[in-house]
Amino acid sequence: MAQPGPKVRSLWKLSVLLAPFVWAAVASNLFLVALLLPYLGVPALSPLATLLWSVPLAIPATWASARWVRHLLGEAERS
Repeated sequence: MAQPGPKVRSLWKLSVLLAPFVWAAVASNLFLVALLLPYLGVPALSPLATLLWSVPLAIPATWASARWVRHLLGEAERS
């Protein structure tokens, strides 16, 4: 009888677990970039605007981080 392979982790489950952390990271980085905007002559973003802009930006970042974590878990299970 063949041995079952390593458990396949759902990308959706990982995304749901990582989403709050990724959103917070995107929001904080966007806020820090927004603080530099007045130096370039662009009006600064308010904290609320930064939070609202970070929601759509966090979606692809969450997907990428979930793929990366799934890859790392697969490597750990193989060794």
